[in-house]
Amino acid sequence: MSNIQSAERVSQHDASDNYVFQRSLLAYHEAAKLVAGDVLEIGTGSGYGVEIMAPRVESFTTVDKFDAGIDLSPWPNARFLQMNVPPLANFAAGSFDYVISFQVIEHIRHDFTLVDEVWRVLRSGGRFIVTTPNALMSLTRNPWHVREYTPDQLMGLLSSRFSQVEPLGVFGNDKVMEYYEKNRESVRRITRFDPLKLQYRLPRWMLQLPYDLLNRMNRRKLLRENSTLTTGIRMEDYRLDKVSDNCFDLFYMATKAEE
Repeated sequence: MSNIQSAERVSQHDASDNYVFQRSLLAYHEAAKLVAGDVLEIGTGSGYGVEIMAPRVESFTTVDKFDAGIDLSPWPNARFLQMNVPPLANFAAGSFDYVISFQVIEHIRHDFTLVDEVWRVLRSGGRFIVTTPNALMSLTRNPWHVREYTPDQLMGLLSSRFSQVEPLGVFGNDKVMEYYEKNRESVRRITRFDPLKLQYRLPRWMLQLPYDLLNRMNRRKLLRENSTLTTGIRMEDYRLDKVSDNCFDLFYMATKAEE
């Protein structure tokens, strides 16, 4: 997995991340309604999903390139493994009933290999639940992402291995859209200093540090200027619905055919 530290690692403790964090929470809570048995998570992040997922399942294995540094003692059925993916070399074929991965696949260079590996470690009838930003709603290039997907592109990726894919999207209510529009205007003011569109031409590594600094500064500026709005967004302000071009995230569920 690519380096996704700093502003790419959403914090539940930083109020400026609240807009994104509440959206991330929704993915875990919606997935928790569906999962059972043995579950693998690809991309532990800061680990806030463990307490949501582990109580719902028989076993919960979560993996990440970086040491999550989380205390798993409250959940004896949970374990953390530090590893790079793909491949999923630590796991035998047919090891899991569900694989979940939230806001990770956009960081994976070999995404088709990842999908092949997820299919391999799933049991017959198992499901892969994946979220990723909707490229059509991105306000600027994110150089931490290897790529972003449109709804059709993610469908094509998952359909390369899975015969059944249910495409959903994460949408926001009026409060969320108000924040989004303020963010759009703020980003526009920053990117006006890039009239040559260098953000789309330069190598990703050259843009990562400035992007990270500007992204963090922008989020904190929005917090200062719109404190009530920023901190007032809750998970319930987001919802799942049939995917369309104006959803924030793609929330897709791919099922491995029964053998």
